[in-house]
Amino acid sequence: MSAAVQRELGSTKTRRGKAKQKDLGQNMAVNFLDLAAVPRFAALCGILALTAACVPTNSEVTMLSSRPDLLEPGLNPNFVSKAIGNAKAKRAKGQKVWCVPFARDASGVEIKGNAGTWWDQAKGKFQRGHAPVEGAVMAFSSTRKLPKGHVAVVSEVVSDREILIDHANWKPSQISLGMTVVDVSPKNDWSVVKVASVGDTLGRAYPIDGFIWNAPTQATLLATTP
Repeated sequence: MSAAVQRELGSTKTRRGKAKQKDLGQNMAVNFLDLAAVPRFAALCGILALTAACVPTNSEVTMLSSRPDLLEPGLNPNFVSKAIGNAKAKRAKGQKVWCVPFARDASGVEIKGNAGTWWDQAKGKFQRGHAPVEGAVMAFSSTRKLPKGHVAVVSEVVSDREILIDHANWKPSQISLGMTVVDVSPKNDWSVVKVASVGDTLGRAYPIDGFIWNAPTQATLLATTP
C-alpha cells in the first residue's frame, strides 16, 4: 500500500492480502503490443487464442439459468480476455476505446447506454449493491467532471476499503488494469472513492452509484429455469 493510500485510509492496519498491482508502465495503461509481458494477461491472451469467441453459447446460458449455484459473482477470465481482444481490435482500426463496451465485455453485464445510466438500468435485471464484489461493475455517478459517468470492473477486493479495478478510457482510449481505488466516504459505504494514478497518487473524489454484477434476480431465475 502506498503512503498516499495509507494516509487516505487513515489507518495503519495490516492489509488483508497483498495488492497485486500490475506493472503497466508510467500511466498504468496497457500497451496493446506488450500484453504478454504481464503474467496475468499472458494467461488471458492464451485463453483468447484458444477460444474462437469468449461468449457463452445459448446452451451454456440455459445451463447457467438452471444452476443458480453457478451464478456467484467473480471475475471471469474469458470475459476479460474478450474485453482486451476487442479493445485491441478497435485500437488497430484507429477507433476510440470507451469504458462502456470494455466494462460490458469484461463483466458480462449486458447494459448499453451512457455509464451514468447503468445503475438505474440494472434495477430488476441484475444484482446491485453498495459493497465491492469481484467481477462486478463499479458505476461512477454522472458529475461535471464525468458528465456521462464511468464504469469499471472490480478485479480484486483487497480490503474493506481498497479494491483493484480494470477499466477503459480513464486515460484517453487506453485500458488500465489493476488500478487501485480506495473508499473515502465519511460512512465507509463506498459512496465516494479516489482512484490512484502514477505512483499510487490518489486523485479527486468521485461519487459512486454502486456495484452491479451479472447474477439474475430470483424472478429472472424462475422465468428461465426449465
